Amino acid sequence: MTVPIASSSCWLARPLHAQITAYCQFSADAIAQKESLLASSLKGSANAQKEYQAIVQKHADWLRQCRANTWPQEQAIWLRLYPCDVRPGAIDAVLDRIVNRGYNAVYVETFGDSQVLLPPASNPTPWDPVVKARGAENVDLLAQTIEKGRARGLKVYAWLFTMNFGYAYAQRRDRQNVLARNGQGETSITVVDDQSQAFIDPYHPQAQEDYARVLVEILKRRPDGVLFDYVRYPRGTGERSVTNDVKDLWIFGEASRQALYNRAQNNKGRALIERYLDRGRISATDVAAVKKMYPDEGAPSWQGRTSSSESVQQLNWDLWQLSVAHAAQGVLDFVSLAAYYVERQGIPAGAVFFPEGNRVVGRGGYDSRLQAWDQFPASMEWHPMSYAICGNANCIVEQVKRVRSMAPSQTQVAPVLAGFWGRSYNNRPSLEEQMQGIRAALPQVNSVSHFAFPSIEPEFDRERRFCKLQ
Repeated sequence: MTVPIASSSCWLARPLHAQITAYCQFSADAIAQKESLLASSLKGSANAQKEYQAIVQKHADWLRQCRANTWPQEQAIWLRLYPCDVRPGAIDAVLDRIVNRGYNAVYVETFGDSQVLLPPASNPTPWDPVVKARGAENVDLLAQTIEKGRARGLKVYAWLFTMNFGYAYAQRRDRQNVLARNGQGETSITVVDDQSQAFIDPYHPQAQEDYARVLVEILKRRPDGVLFDYVRYPRGTGERSVTNDVKDLWIFGEASRQALYNRAQNNKGRALIERYLDRGRISATDVAAVKKMYPDEGAPSWQGRTSSSESVQQLNWDLWQLSVAHAAQGVLDFVSLAAYYVERQGIPAGAVFFPEGNRVVGRGGYDSRLQAWDQFPASMEWHPMSYAICGNANCIVEQVKRVRSMAPSQTQVAPVLAGFWGRSYNNRPSLEEQMQGIRAALPQVNSVSHFAFPSIEPEFDRERRFCKLQ
């Protein structure tokens, strides 16, 4: 039923404070009015369509005004789109609900789980499109979301998996050499519990080329920013969550091994690196054999080595430190290259990470993810997934404080929070309590995101996810 213009005009004239509640969330009346007009416009009412567009614009104006005067100034939500979102009005309904909750930014999953959010007819990447329905070959959900999001006052970021290329990619015969491998010859498919995460060797040129191809296509849509997730190696379970042996490192792929050999600065250094990777450690016999092979050279040398000691103990320690640094550098180089593609077009780039992903464990051990986020480019936004659980917001705040203390002064730190509005869950406080804790401790942090859309609209998201296109 179309709402008469007179009543709509009267509603639009109501004061702002009557339509927006705490955290810039819209009132039930404002939400119902907008939903009714969208439904009527989808049934073909030209008047409803006109009024709906007017309300969308009015809500956008109100949202900008509210967020400009409400902490945090940027409040984002993480969103995954589904095949059924090609239906008329589907994207509108999703984005309206995001605006209704007071969000002014949305991070749209654009590449993840072996799928890419590109039209089937123009997808030159090695990954399948999210939309595969017949007749939807030219539907561009990313471009639609960017356009419709901006009309509602939303920033729209493209959210991409980075070193996790997905299970389907790992099944390709022509990409087996691209996968990261540890010293047992395993790929992450056999190590990660869900057996769906396929991490690549960041030193492999094919991985770099494939990722550049998907980035180029996404950047053609001109998102407001690009976020890189899975900027790390896989995390094992139990004892395998800690790396304390070279065979645990994901540096045994062909490209990564060769790049590590090339870090040697003399023949002795290269020979010892090769033996160390093959055997897991070197012995006095190895040192003696290498001396005999290259009698005219000085001490073994490689990038970063400052010691001239040739003791077996020192050489093993130095080789371990070299190997860990080499693994971590692969991650840093890969994300830096990806960020370069984005930033050269004047678009912000950001990295998503776990605050504990760069931990040293014990004496010489490391978190298996080797996520050296403290060395990410200062020009990038840093989005720490602050998911600690301790029954209150204190441990979450401590994670954010640690990141902020280690970030360059010019780097934007935008915490990612998990939870629900208005209630705690599984010992995790409500989103309100988490944000209040962060604001009290770190008022300079003015961008926060919530993971993810299903937690704020569970029934609506479930219907979209499991619907069947006719």
